[in-house]
Amino acid sequence: MVRVKSEFDPLPTLMVLPPSNEELQQGNATLVCLANKGFPSDWSLAWKVDGISGGSWEESRGPAVMEQDARYSWSSTLRLSADQWMKVGSVTCEATQGSQTLVSETLRRDQCSQD
Repeated sequence: MVRVKSEFDPLPTLMVLPPSNEELQQGNATLVCLANKGFPSDWSLAWKVDGISGGSWEESRGPAVMEQDARYSWSSTLRLSADQWMKVGSVTCEATQGSQTLVSETLRRDQCSQD
């Protein structure tokens, strides 16, 4: 779903960054979800791997940071082994407010360069 952000849109914009090839060569895979320009500060980020949440991976979240425009930014990190990452079809970062998932961004592993 493509959304056009207005100046007053309270929904954050999400971006999922894949692991680096250097990290994969060391046996690890760290993905980062960046959420920008959300309001208010009570958003939370969660991960799904192949559509499943709460699996055998490590998630960590950073605190909300207020930007100069009074919007907030957050980040969340997903850590997998390189072997787990090579078996993954997709990862999804979801931004939730209360019990509702309002924004999500999916990264397919086959879209990432594997040099």
